[in-house]
Amino acid sequence: MRLAQKLVIVLCSGFVALAFAGYFCRKGTVTAAAAPGLRSSLTPTPPLGWNSYDAYSGDVTEAEVKANADYMAAYLHKYGWEYIVMDADWYFPHPKTDETQEKWEITMDGYCRLLPAPNRFPSSAGGQGLKPLADYIHSKGLKFGVHIMRGIPRAAVRKNLPIFGTAAHAQDIANQRNTCEWSTLMYGVDTSKPAGQAYYDSLVALLAKWGIDFIKADDMSMGKNPQGETYHAPEIEALSKAIDKCGRPIVLSLSPGPAPLNRIDHLRRYSNLWRISNDMWDNWRDLKEHFNLCREWIPYIGPGHWPDADMLPFGRLCIRDFRDAERQSRLTHDEQTTLMTLWCIFRSPLMMGGDLPALDSFTQSLLTNQEVVNVDQNSSGNRELFARGDQIAWTADVPGSRERYLAVFNLSGGSPAAVEVQWKQLGLNGNCAVRDLWRKTDVGTYRDRFAPKVSPHGAGLYRIKPVS
Repeated sequence: MRLAQKLVIVLCSGFVALAFAGYFCRKGTVTAAAAPGLRSSLTPTPPLGWNSYDAYSGDVTEAEVKANADYMAAYLHKYGWEYIVMDADWYFPHPKTDETQEKWEITMDGYCRLLPAPNRFPSSAGGQGLKPLADYIHSKGLKFGVHIMRGIPRAAVRKNLPIFGTAAHAQDIANQRNTCEWSTLMYGVDTSKPAGQAYYDSLVALLAKWGIDFIKADDMSMGKNPQGETYHAPEIEALSKAIDKCGRPIVLSLSPGPAPLNRIDHLRRYSNLWRISNDMWDNWRDLKEHFNLCREWIPYIGPGHWPDADMLPFGRLCIRDFRDAERQSRLTHDEQTTLMTLWCIFRSPLMMGGDLPALDSFTQSLLTNQEVVNVDQNSSGNRELFARGDQIAWTADVPGSRERYLAVFNLSGGSPAAVEVQWKQLGLNGNCAVRDLWRKTDVGTYRDRFAPKVSPHGAGLYRIKPVS
């Protein structure tokens, strides 16, 4: 056989193998290590889900996770919402109000790996871990994610526990100078040592065994520590490699933010999502700052890799938060509409933060407006059109057509304002029909320009269709 013929056969075989691997990865039935880069196929669009932190801080229980999953399955799943993500501290039997986490009682196996606290997650008893809870969530047609912290538990280092599959122990791989600025739970891991990579491999293997679909890895993409490492590239790579070889398709989301813009190539190579801001809460200041952040990151959105503007702080918040009182979101209805509009036209992942079973009708309407969610899930060419003082406009293309999406914002706290957009700014001309996506109504045909009146701190979202 000629060399050229052999080359064609090898290449074709490779493409077939990649196609099958991509198919099984999407179907969630991977049984062998994923090839590098295939994990990006898990997030062709920004993930939609719920995260427990805004409502329960680090004190969510199994019953509460299930209740939120039940609500999502019944009322949100048909609109594309599918991830139930359990945030921090699920391994503490008794989370406390202070920050000295290294002294708290902790649940851990004999190989340095954190386990769910049985008093809060009863189904984990008998060595089951989070698998029964994952099975429950999967039975609802949903996917399950967990929060982890960078590094190895300090409690494991004090006990010098062995690293699974190696002759090494925790003290052999712990970098005790590479600490977290805001938590005393973990030490960094020296991943230049084979046992350092083996630790991450064993951790992810356990999560994969439980059926985890999504890892939110904290203290990764931004941090300050005595070693001077503000972006933890070695451990990001180690975690990503561990996921690639674990045999299960798992989405990797990096926190906290802001992630460094100058590490964009590294972020896209080793993760699916990364935070672009510090924790986003229910106040106008945090929301207004996101307009600048989204403008900076918009060139880097795309299939497989999504800059993350953080959770949606809507509905019932801080049910059990050690620093703040329980409340309904402090954002006004106009401000919540503004947040949802910006997140969608920017194509951020959408992770609801409030308690789902307690949703009021207005908040539910934000999450179940299919025309608005479609902008987040299926638009292209997303970009800021202009920023004129307190008036801002964004646009995006409607794939497969000449139509455009148009988002307009009035950041002023004063009076309603007409935000004028000329069709030529959208690459259009003549007469165009306008549909209001928030109100789900056709508002008329306009020639050359459109100037909707927008409430203070409010927003409008429209679909523009050329008709002549």
